[in-house]
Formats: sequence, structure tokens, C-alpha cells
Amino acid sequence: MTGIGTWTIAAERPQHTAVVEPGGRILTYGELAAESDRIARGLREAGLSAGDTIALLLPNGADILVAYFAAVQIGLHVVPMNWHLTAAELGYILRDSGAAAFIAHPRFADAARAAADDAGLPADCRWAPGRLPGFRPLDALGSGGSGRPGGRTTGALMVYTSGTSGRPKGVRRPLLGLDPDQVPPVSLWFFGLFGLRPFDDHVHLCCSPLYHTAVMNFAVISIQFGHTVVVMDHWDAGSFLRLVQQHRVTHSHMVPTQFRRLLALPASVRTSFDVSSMRAMIHGAAPCPQPVKREMLDWFGPVVVEYYAASEGGGALITAAEWLERPGSVGRPWPGSRIRVLDDDGKDRAPGEPGTVYLQMGDATFEYHGDAEKTRASWRDRMFTVGDIGYLDGDGYLYLCDRASDVIITGGVNVYPAEIENELSVHPAVADAAVFGIPHDEWGEEIKAVVQPAPGVTPGPALTTELQAFLSGRLARFKLPRTIDYADALPRDPNGKLYKRHLRDPYWSGRDRAI
Repeated sequence: MTGIGTWTIAAERPQHTAVVEPGGRILTYGELAAESDRIARGLREAGLSAGDTIALLLPNGADILVAYFAAVQIGLHVVPMNWHLTAAELGYILRDSGAAAFIAHPRFADAARAAADDAGLPADCRWAPGRLPGFRPLDALGSGGSGRPGGRTTGALMVYTSGTSGRPKGVRRPLLGLDPDQVPPVSLWFFGLFGLRPFDDHVHLCCSPLYHTAVMNFAVISIQFGHTVVVMDHWDAGSFLRLVQQHRVTHSHMVPTQFRRLLALPASVRTSFDVSSMRAMIHGAAPCPQPVKREMLDWFGPVVVEYYAASEGGGALITAAEWLERPGSVGRPWPGSRIRVLDDDGKDRAPGEPGTVYLQMGDATFEYHGDAEKTRASWRDRMFTVGDIGYLDGDGYLYLCDRASDVIITGGVNVYPAEIENELSVHPAVADAAVFGIPHDEWGEEIKAVVQPAPGVTPGPALTTELQAFLSGRLARFKLPRTIDYADALPRDPNGKLYKRHLRDPYWSGRDRAI
């Protein structure tokens, strides 16, 4: 079999397609390796060495993947930045990560300049693919030399958590001195969970922003495996189906929000595309309402695979067949990993009893950069938690209830908003929903829902009465929202994660919340 690894494939099959950009431009493996080598040489010449940090503010496309491979082959921590953030938020990440270099796209010129200035980043440490005042041209970086950079050693992705409950924190992993020409065994193992092998005519469709951990990892490993990666610049359901048919896409990484938008297409559109090439439609990142997943299984078949993980690690996986037997579960631990559900004293909860979910992935470790206290609080006996609440059944399958920070305590009873949100999402008048606790002098918290009506639906008292009556037949009375507000759109990031604190915090202004 032909060797794997980005630079091995570039040497053996230089004309093999590595990346298909949103506009259709093709980047071959030979071109990808050459560009990565050039930028890596330039970063070395600029004084960066193993253990330093580089930040990337780049849209989906070849540039961000080239920059990643350039940085990771010389031992850098790579911070892909969320381009939806404000200049102040970007400046915070530049400062907090200790970025010694910054590559930004002209599309984000104003925010990039302001963030770099705010962080005090010198002008000779800023580059851009294209004209961006105050930044040097990326094309000139390393252009005076040739060959691979010196001192090659594998770096690491350093993604900042979404900051749904405060300032984002960088998840920083130790560098292990690995050879960048070798594909890490963990990558072979991880893709094997989904039946993805090197080459095998695989084509990966990247349909979410590459600043997300899982999205970047799936694209990077696909390239290391010799797969072609087709990149979307922004999500569009019809374009997704067109690209699947055009490129005979075999696997993609998605979130439930994208599922819902696919299902919202007219039946005539959905059936007009051939999606039979899909072998693994992988989803995670957010809870998927059961009716949505059933419809996707009916449409795409048993290729819909769910996993549970976080930027910090993972995880669990459940196949389509297993999910149909245990709807709502996110699966059993990955081989080599461990899941426990513990009470506040660190004791295992009995099957069916909710507690804090703890994970272990072999000997893998991480720290929250610059936050030793949060790091300590996340670890217990070589296992870590991201604050999720869930339970295990008698066969070791994990079911998630909610995040600990989102649990509503009303009258001394724990209520999990995700359960209510999933029921609301089934109603045809609801496009999206968020549930959270607001202050109540007697109960401590009362349950509030915010609903984004479906297109053509008029919000108001009549809809509120209809939704509350609908829920009353599906949930216990103490779980029913006391009030329902309406919004044109809920604050979600492009990967579907809900920024619930933006909705909840105004109600708690000047008051302390227990969680």
C-alpha cells in the first residue's frame, strides 16, 4: 500500500488532490507540502521554535490547512481563531495564548488589526494571504529558501473553548517529540472507529468552520490518510447535497442544526440528489433531538454515526443500529477510554442515576492554559470532566442530561433544560428553542423558554398557549416553562452551540446564581 502521511503522499503521489476549495480551486498534495514547507521555513527564520504559539484567523479554505501543516511540522501550538469574535475577544486570545505569530485574512481586516494592536503583537510577526495594511504578505514568508525546515517535530492544536460560561480557555497539550512524517497511531485508531481507512477512494466534505476542534481534526486526519477534502466556506443545505453528489463524498462531520436544515428542504429537492456515496455521516457537538435523528436515518440509512467528545478529549460512540435499540444514548466508551458517572463525593452513581460525567483517554493529558485552578477542578483520578451531567445504563451506554452550568434548580428539584428543549423542537411551529432558569423569590429559579418560531408562524399568546398545552402531555408539570418569549434567531455559533448565557444573564444581573 502507498505510504500515508502528508509529506509521504506528496512525494509518492504529488498530483493527488488534497483540497478542493469553496470556489473549486484544487490544491494537490505536492502543492500543499511545498507551501507548508515554505511557510514553516519563514516561521523558523522569524525566530519561532518548538513550543511557541501561532494564531490563525482564516476562513475555510486551503490557506488555513496549509498554515496548520506548516506550523505543526515545526512544533508550534496552533490556535485557530473564531472569526465571529469581536476584536477585543480576539485580542484576549492573542494575549492569553502568548502568540508569537499571527496569520489573518483580509476578510477580517478591521478585527485582525485591532486585535493585533490590542495584544501588542509586533508588525514583523503578522502575515496575511493578500493585502492587509499592517500585515506582511504571506506569499513572501520563506520565499528565499527551499526544502524542508530544520528542527522538524510535531506540534499540537490548541483550541479555545467556546466560552459559553465565561472567558474562553485554551486547551493545551504537551508536545511529545513525534515525527511529523508519521501519522500518529491515535489517528489511525480514531478514524477506524468510523470505518475510515487510508485512501479507499474516500472524500471528506468539511461543512463547518475549521476553527472547531473536531472539524479541524477530521480534515487534517483525512489529508494524512490520502483522502480528498472538499471545503465549504459557509453552510447551505442545498450546496451540501450538490457537493456530496458532485464529488461522491464518503464522510462528513456534522451537527444537529445542519441535520434540521437538510430536513427542512422540500422533498423534491432532497430526492433530486444522489447521496448513496456517503459511508459515514458523523455527528456530535450538540444533543440531537430523537425525531431529527430518526428522519436522518430514514433518509441516509445506517451511515449516521454519533459520538460524544469535547475539545478536551472523549469519548463515546454509538452506531445507527445501537441507537435504534437505545434512542437518546451517545454510546459506550471508545476502546482504550473509560467513562464514569460520579456523585459530588467522587463515588460511582448507580445505573440510571444522573451524576457528573468523567472521561479518560489512555494516558492523554491537557491543561487549561493560564488557569491552573480550572485545570485542577476538571481532573479526578486521571479522569476529567467538562461539566456534563448524565447517567449510564446497565450495559454501560451513556445518556446525557445537560451541562452542570445549565441545570435549573426549582423548588429544590433539578430540571435539565435539554429535555424540555428536545420536546419543544418536535413541535412544527418551533424552529429553535432555549430553556434556562430565571430568578424566583420562592422557588429559587423558574423555567423560562425562548423560542424561535418556524417560518410563517406568528409568535404571541396563542402560540404560547399551544406550546404549553403540547408540553403538558409530554413532561411532568414541574418541568413546564412558566413563560415563553420569542426571538427572531437564537445566539448559536456556526457549529450549532447555543450561547445560552446571552439569553440568561440579563435576568440574573445583580443577583448570584447557585450554579
